[in-house]
Amino acid sequence: MNKADMKVYRERLIALRARLRGDVDNLANATLKKSRSEANGDLSSMPIHMADIGSDNFEQEFSLSLMESEEGIIGRIEQAMERIEEGTYGQCEECGVRIPKARLNAIPYTTLCVKCAADSEQG
Repeated sequence: MNKADMKVYRERLIALRARLRGDVDNLANATLKKSRSEANGDLSSMPIHMADIGSDNFEQEFSLSLMESEEGIIGRIEQAMERIEEGTYGQCEECGVRIPKARLNAIPYTTLCVKCAADSEQG
C-alpha cells in the first residue's frame, strides 16, 4: 500500500475514533451521571412501580454494553494506527495476504482478510 493510501486510511481512522469517543462520552453523561429522576424527568425520586426500576436498570446496562463495545473498537482503531506507523497496515495477520481496499473501506480497523475472517467466525 502506498503512502497516499495510508494517509487516507489514517485520517479515516482518526475521524472514526473521534466520533466513537464522542459517542462514549455522550453515553456516559446520559447514563451514569444522572439520577433516575433526572433521566426520566420525574418530579419525585420515588418509583411508582417496580417495572420502572427494571426498565431503568435495563437501559443503564444496555448503555454500558454499548460503551464497552465502542471502547473495544477504539482499541482496535489504535492498533490499526500503530500498524500504519509500522507499515503493516492492510496485511492479513493470519495469512499475510493483502486485505482488499473494499474491506478496509468497510472496516478500516480490520486485521483479517475476508477468507480468514470467515474461517475465524466458523471455527
